[in-house]
Amino acid sequence: MLQALLISNGLVGLEKYYISNELVQYTTCLITKDFAPDLTPYDLLVVPNGSDHVAMLKIKNQVRDFLNKGKALMCCDGFFTAWVPGNQWVMDNSHRTLDVRYLPGPDPHGLLRGLDLDELNFSHGMSGWWSCGYIQAAPGAEVLLVDTWQRPIVVLDEVSTAGRLLLTASGPLADVTYAGQPDRALVLLYRNFLHLLSTSPAPAHG
Repeated sequence: MLQALLISNGLVGLEKYYISNELVQYTTCLITKDFAPDLTPYDLLVVPNGSDHVAMLKIKNQVRDFLNKGKALMCCDGFFTAWVPGNQWVMDNSHRTLDVRYLPGPDPHGLLRGLDLDELNFSHGMSGWWSCGYIQAAPGAEVLLVDTWQRPIVVLDEVSTAGRLLLTASGPLADVTYAGQPDRALVLLYRNFLHLLSTSPAPAHG
Protein backbone atom coordinates (compact mmCIF):
# COMPACT_ATOMS: atom_id res chain seq x y z
CA MET A 1 0.00 0.00 0.00
CA LEU A 2 1.26 3.45 -0.91
CA GLN A 3 1.94 5.88 1.91
CA ALA A 4 0.88 9.37 0.83
CA LEU A 5 1.39 12.76 2.45
CA LEU A 6 -1.60 14.99 1.71
CA ILE A 7 -0.81 18.70 1.88
CA SER A 8 -3.65 20.72 3.43
CA ASN A 9 -4.34 24.42 3.75
CA GLY A 10 -7.07 23.54 6.20
CA LEU A 11 -9.64 23.48 3.41
CA VAL A 12 -12.96 22.29 4.74
CA GLY A 13 -13.93 18.84 3.48
CA LEU A 14 -10.56 17.82 2.04
CA GLU A 15 -10.74 14.48 3.84
CA LYS A 16 -13.96 13.69 1.95
CA TYR A 17 -12.07 13.57 -1.34
CA TYR A 18 -8.90 11.74 -0.29
CA ILE A 19 -9.95 8.54 1.42
CA SER A 20 -7.55 5.80 2.46
CA ASN A 21 -8.32 2.61 0.54
CA GLU A 22 -6.71 -0.56 -0.79
CA LEU A 23 -4.23 1.46 -2.83
CA VAL A 24 -3.18 4.30 -0.55
CA GLN A 25 -2.99 5.40 3.08
CA TYR A 26 -3.08 9.17 3.65
CA THR A 27 -1.41 11.26 6.31
CA THR A 28 -2.53 14.88 6.30
CA CYS A 29 0.05 17.65 6.71
CA LEU A 30 -1.36 21.06 7.61
CA ILE A 31 0.52 24.08 6.27
CA THR A 32 1.63 26.37 9.10
CA LYS A 33 4.17 29.19 9.42
CA ASP A 34 6.75 26.52 10.34
CA PHE A 35 5.88 24.29 7.38
CA ALA A 36 8.73 21.81 6.93
CA PRO A 37 7.34 18.30 6.52
CA ASP A 38 9.52 15.20 6.71
CA LEU A 39 8.89 13.48 3.38
CA THR A 40 11.05 10.46 4.17
CA PRO A 41 8.32 7.96 5.20
CA TYR A 42 6.16 8.53 2.13
CA ASP A 43 5.89 7.16 -1.40
CA LEU A 44 3.62 9.87 -2.77
CA LEU A 45 3.21 13.60 -2.18
CA VAL A 46 -0.31 14.86 -2.96
CA VAL A 47 -0.80 18.60 -3.52
CA PRO A 48 -4.52 19.12 -4.13
CA ASN A 49 -6.59 21.85 -5.72
CA GLY A 50 -6.46 25.05 -3.64
CA SER A 51 -2.95 24.54 -2.24
CA ASP A 52 -0.47 27.14 -0.96
CA HIS A 53 2.27 27.28 -3.59
CA VAL A 54 4.22 29.92 -1.70
CA ALA A 55 4.61 27.37 1.10
CA MET A 56 5.54 24.67 -1.42
CA LEU A 57 8.25 26.92 -2.84
CA LYS A 58 9.90 26.90 0.60
CA ILE A 59 10.37 23.13 0.39
CA LYS A 60 11.22 22.82 -3.31
CA ASN A 61 14.64 21.31 -2.58
CA GLN A 62 13.10 18.68 -0.30
CA VAL A 63 10.55 17.86 -3.01
CA ARG A 64 13.29 17.39 -5.59
CA ASP A 65 15.28 15.16 -3.22
CA PHE A 66 12.11 13.16 -2.53
CA LEU A 67 11.51 12.62 -6.25
CA ASN A 68 15.14 11.78 -6.91
CA LYS A 69 14.69 8.81 -4.58
CA GLY A 70 12.16 7.41 -7.05
CA LYS A 71 9.10 8.71 -5.19
CA ALA A 72 6.03 10.35 -6.78
CA LEU A 73 4.20 13.68 -6.83
CA MET A 74 0.61 14.39 -7.79
CA CYS A 75 -0.21 18.10 -8.12
CA CYS A 76 -3.64 19.06 -9.45
CA ASP A 77 -3.56 22.79 -8.94
CA GLY A 78 -2.12 25.76 -10.81
CA PHE A 79 1.39 25.82 -9.34
CA PHE A 80 2.19 29.48 -9.86
CA THR A 81 5.55 29.29 -8.06
CA ALA A 82 8.59 27.40 -9.35
CA TRP A 83 8.63 24.44 -6.96
CA VAL A 84 7.78 21.60 -9.40
CA PRO A 85 10.95 20.23 -11.03
CA GLY A 86 11.10 20.72 -14.79
CA ASN A 87 7.57 22.05 -15.29
CA GLN A 88 5.75 25.33 -14.77
CA TRP A 89 2.08 26.30 -14.72
CA VAL A 90 1.06 29.37 -16.71
CA MET A 91 -2.05 31.42 -15.99
CA ASP A 92 -3.96 32.17 -19.20
CA ASN A 93 -7.63 33.02 -19.55
CA SER A 94 -7.27 34.74 -22.92
CA HIS A 95 -9.45 32.18 -24.72
CA ARG A 96 -13.19 31.77 -24.37
CA THR A 97 -14.13 28.88 -22.14
CA LEU A 98 -16.85 28.12 -24.68
CA ASP A 99 -14.13 27.02 -27.09
CA VAL A 100 -12.16 24.78 -24.74
CA ARG A 101 -11.98 21.06 -25.47
CA TYR A 102 -9.50 18.50 -24.14
CA LEU A 103 -7.83 15.99 -26.45
CA PRO A 104 -5.74 12.90 -25.61
CA GLY A 105 -2.06 12.57 -26.39
CA PRO A 106 0.28 9.55 -26.19
CA ASP A 107 -0.51 7.41 -23.15
CA PRO A 108 1.86 4.42 -22.97
CA HIS A 109 0.99 3.71 -19.32
CA GLY A 110 -2.76 3.69 -19.92
CA LEU A 111 -3.56 6.46 -17.45
CA LEU A 112 -6.47 7.58 -19.63
CA ARG A 113 -7.90 4.06 -19.76
CA GLY A 114 -11.65 4.05 -19.19
CA LEU A 115 -11.98 7.85 -19.14
CA ASP A 116 -14.95 9.55 -20.78
CA LEU A 117 -13.36 12.75 -22.08
CA ASP A 118 -16.74 14.44 -22.29
CA GLU A 119 -16.72 14.42 -18.48
CA LEU A 120 -13.59 16.57 -18.66
CA ASN A 121 -14.90 18.76 -21.46
CA PHE A 122 -18.19 19.60 -19.77
CA SER A 123 -19.52 20.19 -16.28
CA HIS A 124 -23.29 20.61 -16.14
CA GLY A 125 -23.12 21.43 -19.83
CA MET A 126 -20.43 24.10 -19.41
CA SER A 127 -17.07 23.76 -21.17
CA GLY A 128 -13.74 25.15 -20.06
CA TRP A 129 -14.47 24.81 -16.35
CA TRP A 130 -11.48 22.54 -15.78
CA SER A 131 -8.57 24.93 -16.20
CA CYS A 132 -7.64 28.60 -16.39
CA GLY A 133 -4.13 27.93 -17.59
CA TYR A 134 -1.75 25.32 -18.96
CA ILE A 135 1.55 23.62 -18.17
CA GLN A 136 4.92 24.33 -19.76
CA ALA A 137 5.91 20.68 -19.77
CA ALA A 138 9.44 19.40 -19.33
CA PRO A 139 11.09 18.29 -22.60
CA GLY A 140 10.44 14.57 -22.99
CA ALA A 141 7.53 14.43 -20.54
CA GLU A 142 4.33 12.70 -21.69
CA VAL A 143 1.54 15.17 -22.41
CA LEU A 144 -1.57 13.11 -21.71
CA LEU A 145 -4.13 15.81 -22.46
CA VAL A 146 -3.94 19.01 -24.46
CA ASP A 147 -6.52 21.73 -24.91
CA THR A 148 -8.00 23.19 -28.09
CA TRP A 149 -4.76 25.14 -28.70
CA GLN A 150 -2.49 22.12 -28.10
CA ARG A 151 -1.33 23.41 -24.72
CA PRO A 152 -0.46 20.75 -22.11
CA ILE A 153 -3.22 20.23 -19.54
CA VAL A 154 -2.20 16.89 -17.98
CA VAL A 155 1.46 15.83 -17.87
CA LEU A 156 3.22 12.67 -16.71
CA ASP A 157 6.88 13.50 -16.16
CA GLU A 158 9.36 10.64 -15.76
CA VAL A 159 12.36 12.59 -17.07
CA SER A 160 12.97 15.59 -14.79
CA THR A 161 13.79 13.46 -11.75
CA ALA A 162 14.20 9.80 -10.86
CA GLY A 163 10.56 9.73 -9.75
CA ARG A 164 7.16 10.33 -11.33
CA LEU A 165 5.14 13.53 -11.48
CA LEU A 166 1.48 13.64 -12.49
CA LEU A 167 0.49 17.26 -13.01
CA THR A 168 -2.77 18.83 -14.07
CA ALA A 169 -3.37 22.46 -14.97
CA SER A 170 -6.21 22.54 -12.46
CA GLY A 171 -8.34 19.40 -12.63
CA PRO A 172 -9.17 18.31 -9.08
CA LEU A 173 -8.01 14.68 -9.06
CA ALA A 174 -9.08 12.73 -5.99
CA ASP A 175 -10.50 9.40 -4.76
CA VAL A 176 -14.05 10.75 -5.14
CA THR A 177 -15.53 13.79 -6.88
CA TYR A 178 -17.02 16.82 -5.13
CA ALA A 179 -20.40 15.17 -5.76
CA GLY A 180 -19.21 12.01 -3.99
CA GLN A 181 -18.95 9.93 -7.15
CA PRO A 182 -16.20 7.27 -7.22
CA ASP A 183 -16.18 6.48 -10.95
CA ARG A 184 -15.87 9.75 -12.85
CA ALA A 185 -13.04 10.68 -15.22
CA LEU A 186 -11.04 12.74 -12.72
CA VAL A 187 -11.20 9.90 -10.21
CA LEU A 188 -10.27 7.23 -12.76
CA LEU A 189 -7.22 9.21 -13.89
CA TYR A 190 -6.02 9.49 -10.30
CA ARG A 191 -6.66 5.83 -9.51
CA ASN A 192 -4.91 4.75 -12.71
CA PHE A 193 -1.89 6.73 -11.51
CA LEU A 194 -2.04 5.02 -8.10
CA HIS A 195 -2.20 1.63 -9.83
CA LEU A 196 0.86 2.55 -11.90
CA LEU A 197 2.79 3.51 -8.78
CA SER A 198 1.73 0.30 -7.03
CA THR A 199 2.62 -2.06 -9.86
CA SER A 200 5.51 -0.48 -11.79
CA PRO A 201 8.66 1.10 -10.38
CA ALA A 202 9.81 4.41 -11.78
CA PRO A 203 12.03 3.87 -14.84
CA ALA A 204 15.79 3.86 -14.44
CA HIS A 205 17.06 7.43 -14.66
CA GLY A 206 20.29 8.77 -16.04
